[in-house]
Amino acid sequence: MSESLFIGLMSGTSADGIDAVLTAHDGHTIKVIASDHQSLAPSLRQEILAFRQPGENELHRAATLDSVLADAYAKSVHSLLLTAQVSPADIIAIGQHGQTLRHYPNGETPYTVQVGDPNRLAELTGITVVADFRRRDIAAGGQGAPLVPAFHRAQFATPGVATAIVNIGGIANVSLVSAEGSVTGWDTGPGNTLMDAWIASHQDAAFDQAGAWAATGTAIPELLESLLETPYFGRAAPKSTGPEAFNLEWLRTYLSGGEASADIQRTLLELTVESIAQALETSPPNAVRICGGGANNTFLMARLSARLSPAIVTTTEAVGIPPCWVEAAAFAWLAAQTLTGIPGNVPAVTGATAERVLGGIYSGR
Repeated sequence: MSESLFIGLMSGTSADGIDAVLTAHDGHTIKVIASDHQSLAPSLRQEILAFRQPGENELHRAATLDSVLADAYAKSVHSLLLTAQVSPADIIAIGQHGQTLRHYPNGETPYTVQVGDPNRLAELTGITVVADFRRRDIAAGGQGAPLVPAFHRAQFATPGVATAIVNIGGIANVSLVSAEGSVTGWDTGPGNTLMDAWIASHQDAAFDQAGAWAATGTAIPELLESLLETPYFGRAAPKSTGPEAFNLEWLRTYLSGGEASADIQRTLLELTVESIAQALETSPPNAVRICGGGANNTFLMARLSARLSPAIVTTTEAVGIPPCWVEAAAFAWLAAQTLTGIPGNVPAVTGATAERVLGGIYSGR
């Protein structure tokens, strides 16, 4: 079968930028052939992050962001195509996740909100866009997240080897692929979101480079234990969460005020490690593949390797896709699933009543 070209776009809960990948799809798996990252302007990032708490004039602000982010996504697509020297006419479709503003799958009226108008993106690029993946799963009774386990199984499963794929973005999620090929998955809790927020409020840095600041601190056992008693960690899957639940306001309810800031950063890193480790305890994998921005945190990776031993911990680079491009690649893959009428969700992961073809299709010019 000849390979088809798809673009995947991802801007995650960290809201630090847009990841774009050009992928070649053979009908089952993909390979990344070009990539691009566009940082978001600090003012735009702050406007996105402001939606983590209720505020004034939200409808107008969200509608404005919908258009502004579509423009940013279009710029990212054009930059990627220029890098790859590929024409828009050669692209089958763009798989666009959108920027999550709110994710409330457990309320009386469950909902999730992503912005980045796919109509505008299709108009600006001339390429068909597949978007709004999460709401169909929620309509079918699911959490709407995580949606990447089906891709993880297709791309990274090794027959006879129990494998965990752990994405450490703002929120961390895990896909557990059994030796027989079945898959489960859920959000484990905070990935980078608390560490990023804490260092931003104390050192005017967007993130803790390589975990260097956390490495200078000492974990506070009593604080870590209290944080891990949060009901979300003990809840059975299917489950998903977001920075609406894990944020600085939440964290400060556990602090006495006398803790050293570096010790808190170290404790937050250990919270990410321990919540991931606890998620893997019921079905210990033979191999653990890490992706997402957390894979660049060398201290975090070292702590995960120690905590998850004897499992072999590597990044997804070892199996073909650099860790920072996996989520964008997943949405390119999901776009292909949608256009061929193949379901993209896994009910055992999201809790949906059945498999569903996800997303809406917005035709290009």
